[in-house]
Amino acid sequence: MSIVNVIRQIRDLLLRKVLYRRYSIAKGFHAGLRVRIWGRQKVVIGRNFYIGRDSFIEADVIIGDNVMFGNRVAIIGRYDHHYQQPGVPMRLAAQIRDPAYKWKGLGMITIIEDDVWIGYGATVMGGIKIGEGSIIGAGSLVTKDVEPYSIYAGVPARKVRSRFDNDVDLQTHLKLVQSKYYGKL
Repeated sequence: MSIVNVIRQIRDLLLRKVLYRRYSIAKGFHAGLRVRIWGRQKVVIGRNFYIGRDSFIEADVIIGDNVMFGNRVAIIGRYDHHYQQPGVPMRLAAQIRDPAYKWKGLGMITIIEDDVWIGYGATVMGGIKIGEGSIIGAGSLVTKDVEPYSIYAGVPARKVRSRFDNDVDLQTHLKLVQSKYYGKL
């Protein structure tokens, strides 16, 4: 094992056990440079998660196993600032980071299931669900739930196609990975 790999493993362990200790982050976590993770109530990250450099999680999330984010991916809340406070400029309005915040967005959880790949520069709005085995194309803006084993792209993101070219390949994959979707799609 090279010294670079040892340093990377130590850095990832320190991020998991020190900087992000208030969150539940499983083994196999790797974060690129300048990554920020914050959730008001809950951040749960499964095994073998990779988050590329300059990426941000700024919402409550549950992320499954074997998920990867490209560089500059953002998971953001929908109601981070109380923009409907009469007489208060948005910049000075209550925000979700405030302990006394009592407006929209509380309790919204973004769910990213197992085996998902979110491409470079994609933005995922809070409160949506990205189904197992899906791919989000680079630069996409995800505003609605994503079907399992689908490829979504665009602004706003729309289904482009299924991940597998045929049902036989999908069913073989589901059986081999013992997916919760086996026999259900």
